Amino acid sequence: MLAYIIRRLALMIPTLIGIMVINFAIVQLAPGGPIEQIIAEVTGTDAGTTGRISGGGSEVSGGSSAASASASTADSGYRGAQGLDPEFIKDLERQFGFDKPLHERFLKMMGDFIVFDFGTSFFRDETVIDLVLSKMPVSISLGLWTTLIVYLVCIPLGIRKAVMDGTRFDVWTTTILTIGFAIPSFVLAIMLIVLFSGGSFFDIFPLRGLTSENFDELSTIGQILDYLWHLVLPVTALVLGGFLSLTMLTKNSYLDQINMLYVQTARAKGLTERRVMYGHVFRNAMLIVIAGFPSAFIGILFTGAMLIEIIFSLDGLGLLGFEAAIKRDYPIMFATVYFFTLLGLVMNLVGDLMYTVIDPRIDFEGRNV
Repeated sequence: MLAYIIRRLALMIPTLIGIMVINFAIVQLAPGGPIEQIIAEVTGTDAGTTGRISGGGSEVSGGSSAASASASTADSGYRGAQGLDPEFIKDLERQFGFDKPLHERFLKMMGDFIVFDFGTSFFRDETVIDLVLSKMPVSISLGLWTTLIVYLVCIPLGIRKAVMDGTRFDVWTTTILTIGFAIPSFVLAIMLIVLFSGGSFFDIFPLRGLTSENFDELSTIGQILDYLWHLVLPVTALVLGGFLSLTMLTKNSYLDQINMLYVQTARAKGLTERRVMYGHVFRNAMLIVIAGFPSAFIGILFTGAMLIEIIFSLDGLGLLGFEAAIKRDYPIMFATVYFFTLLGLVMNLVGDLMYTVIDPRIDFEGRNV
């Protein structure tokens, strides 16, 4: 097993590098980079604005700096740079680190990322680590509660559907789950707001945020209830679409095991149906379902909640990534890609190792992986 783990860890290195190379190249080719963002501000796109470059520790004002810099024309290749002093553009490039070739910037970035030095945001006066850590509680709350509820509902429901395969219960539950899966989570979120959050019908649940304004004044029990009350609508919007796939996976896993010879043998020995289903079939049928828990949590945590965070004004990782992409805040963009990719690769390994924990008969060491 140790050799298998070492091989998997070794494979993570080229996988991670390949993903970072692809993302780095695509982002560099996309128009509207951070320098273009600053140029748009100082040339009067937004009068009186000031573009702050946190990484360089200086500010570029949209007033007198733009006026004095417009004495000559800069053929810099940046959109909107016509009429700006070339030295002004070069100063921006130095502060953003764009005065170096692409490969040097990439190697320096990866060297910093290896020691988890993610740098400072271009447009915020905070390090990327501090920004991510400040947003983590919201995303972890959504991801953890969503994953737990999905598993707690889908596993018993899937088992029940397998036992009652082909019955009216099976047909109706499949129909309801399919309808829930067909409705996008952001559409469902808007529907829930209209129905239960001060829209045209009821005003029961809070519209935004993870806690109330008077949260610090509440008792411990009050704070817990307030926190859970704010989670009801966003978590509901996330979980309904996730019920179908896990329920059907559980059902199909059970149906495959029910037809095995060992189940017929257990029944022939006179064991009760409950003992057969939960004492023998459960362990084998749940192998795929339970082992996939880490990957499912990561998927919900980092990919499924962005629109929900935006709709419910939850300041989490999804909203942070969205704003970073719009502003072309490269340190945040590349750091989150690196961290989440690394975390996803590690969680895939943890998921594989859980197979051996659930069923010790599985031996990855004997496979050429």
